[in-house]
Amino acid sequence: MTDPTPGTPAEIRELADVIARLRRAMRRAARAGGDHERLSVAQLELLAAVAERPDARPGELAQVLRLAPNSVTTLTHGLVATGLITRRGDAHDRRAIRLLLTPTGARALDSWRSVNEAALTTAMDALPDRERAAVIGALPALTRLVEQIPESTRAQDRDRGAPPDPVLGPAPT
Repeated sequence: MTDPTPGTPAEIRELADVIARLRRAMRRAARAGGDHERLSVAQLELLAAVAERPDARPGELAQVLRLAPNSVTTLTHGLVATGLITRRGDAHDRRAIRLLLTPTGARALDSWRSVNEAALTTAMDALPDRERAAVIGALPALTRLVEQIPESTRAQDRDRGAPPDPVLGPAPT
C-alpha cells in the first residue's frame, strides 16, 4: 500500500491560510480579557513551558519552544520582573538557573487557557458532529506536522526578510 500523495500546492496553501486564520482568531479571543491580556503569546508560551517543566533551565525551554536561548532570556527577564516566574540557582551548577511558575503566573496561564478553551468550545459546538470528529481526529497528525517543521524553515524565512513567527519568534542566527 502506498502513502496518499501529499497535498497539492493549492491544498498546502489553503492549509497554511486556515492555520494562520485560526491563530489570528485565537489571539483575538485571548485578548478578550483575563489576567493574561497584557502578555504576548511568546510570554504565555514560556509560562506554559515552565508549568509543564518546573525547575527547567532556560536553555531546555528554548529547545522545547524552538526559540533562540537569548529570546528565552529576554522573555524570562520580563516575566520575572512582573512576578510571573522566579529564578533560582541550580544546586549542581552555580552558573545555571532554574525557572519556576509563581501563583500569579499560574493564574495568568489558567486565564489564557480558559479563554482559549471557551473560544474553541463555542466554535466546536457550532460545527456538525461529523466535522467536530474530523477536527479531533486530526489532532495526532497536526501534532506530528508541527514536529516536522524544521528550524531551517524559520531560518529561510529570516533570510528572506519575513517577519518573525509570533509564537516561535525569530529564527536563531
